[in-house]
Amino acid sequence: MAKPVTQFTCSTCGAVHKKWSGRCDDCGEWNTIREETPLGTGPGKGALGSAKGRKMILKDLRTKETPPPRQSAGVAELDRVLGGGLVPASATLVGGDPGIGKSTLLLQAAAAFARQGLKVVYVSGEEATAQVRMRADRLGLSDSAVMLASETNLRDIITTLEAEQPDLAIIDSIQTMWLDTVDSAPGSVSQVRASSHELTTFAKRRGTSVMLVGHVTKEGQIAGPRVVEHMVDTVLYFEGERGHQFRILRSVKNRFGPADEIGVFEMTGRGLAEVSNPSALFLSDREQPAPGSVVFAGIEGTRPVLVEFQALVAPSNLSQPRRAVVGWDGSRLSMILAVLEARAGISFQGLDVYLNIAGGMRISEPAADLAVAAALLSAREDSALPVETVVFGELSLSGALRPVSQAENRLKEAVKLGFSTAIAPAGCRITDNAGVNVKSYSDLPSFVGDIFGAG
Repeated sequence: MAKPVTQFTCSTCGAVHKKWSGRCDDCGEWNTIREETPLGTGPGKGALGSAKGRKMILKDLRTKETPPPRQSAGVAELDRVLGGGLVPASATLVGGDPGIGKSTLLLQAAAAFARQGLKVVYVSGEEATAQVRMRADRLGLSDSAVMLASETNLRDIITTLEAEQPDLAIIDSIQTMWLDTVDSAPGSVSQVRASSHELTTFAKRRGTSVMLVGHVTKEGQIAGPRVVEHMVDTVLYFEGERGHQFRILRSVKNRFGPADEIGVFEMTGRGLAEVSNPSALFLSDREQPAPGSVVFAGIEGTRPVLVEFQALVAPSNLSQPRRAVVGWDGSRLSMILAVLEARAGISFQGLDVYLNIAGGMRISEPAADLAVAAALLSAREDSALPVETVVFGELSLSGALRPVSQAENRLKEAVKLGFSTAIAPAGCRITDNAGVNVKSYSDLPSFVGDIFGAG
């Protein structure tokens, strides 16, 4: 281990001396020499040593900062997910399943920003520029002033971006980028981490907004090291089922706006079309009351969304009945079934249980517990809830119904779509019910006994 070097510095003139003395030889002042310890004393060459850096400018919490300027894309759903628009010098990571429409989304976003006057560069590492032009022709974007390139060498890409100085650079995808200073194949952990670091640093240094496309694993997480998600400012997931035309752009991290915000798009022959009223779209095929069908009034980010939970309960000839879930957490379904049996005396033994969210939507909000329980009971008892009823509430293991936030916003969204009755926990703070008849229950047994006459 190298011995740490101790130096002596004059507090008046800053002169450095190898040993202490009472008088500074440079400025002649007495008793101004102080011993300074090195910045780093760790082993190896990685220690900071005795060299000093520049002093930072510190600010307190009372310092007023102007909010970052934003550039609107002119697409309301995209601007909503970004927190109000594109922030200069920001880094955004977009992930999604193969073929879900990530390249289509970003090509349409590039064209939208170009129409607003931004200089946009689209770099594809997976397709030739001719393929990108073919997609642009199919989407009706061939007249947009988007500059294209097909390259995987990151040194050439950054050199080009330095020369062009665009307002927005889109890299599709980060797993195809190759940095010649890293001795590994493209797509490896070290290459993805190093390439993301270089592009994020370029964005902060030059004021260019960068959007990166990231592949996902079979678990749905962005492939590569999780440190990439920490590097960037915003992480977006593009979700949807291949059998459905709906696509959800979900923000899971945003340093410049609310997280968990969603934007809803519909995949059409002309690309992705934004959906301004997703609740009406998710409930468009729901006309007559049916057993096992319950409408849940949820909150996604700042937006209230109404979706339909569909449950099917059927006798099983298996020793272990099936529990199939689409769009919700399977372990939470098991919890709801256990609470129904333990607290309400309703057993699902010997019964297959299937749960689905219509439209390919994914819900993770605990406020959906009561809607799931209502759908299961409706399917089991073969008794449909009134078609004009919405349900929301969190269910505890004790069988109590816990209040949820933004109850009034949920009711207002229900009124827009013609719902007149809501089933909610008794503790919800509702000062304005928006004309909805609210039925409140404090626990699961009272809800089951009143609605289904069981328990």
